[in-house]
Amino acid sequence: MKQIKQAGQSYPLIEKKSKFIASIAPVATESEAKAFIKKISEQHYKANHNCFAYRIGIDKELLVNESDEGEPSGTAGQPMMYVLEKQEITNTVVVVTRYFGGIKLGKGGLVRSYSKAVSQIIKAIGLITI
Repeated sequence: MKQIKQAGQSYPLIEKKSKFIASIAPVATESEAKAFIKKISEQHYKANHNCFAYRIGIDKELLVNESDEGEPSGTAGQPMMYVLEKQEITNTVVVVTRYFGGIKLGKGGLVRSYSKAVSQIIKAIGLITI
């Protein structure tokens, strides 16, 4: 299993005038994850969406949760979780904030944008093996 090295925030990813900002943090408990989500949501209270995904623990003790937060079902939280699962990342919470730019991206565009935002922040921050 892997974990991110530290907390961080990405530069905005712009897709058809919508701005996606990924924020990520290492966490040990669900309450820490919820506190981080709340903090980011309060910082970006004018955003249209603050979608999230987190994985905490391992194997039978694995706790996972994700939210599309108003985006079409399966277009934000699930793709974000998929990135975490594919890279075997745990004890991590990620929030992707979206400021709508006026042009609809469609389901495929949303999935690509949320996945890309998470992948970019993970690549920028780096991982450690636990």
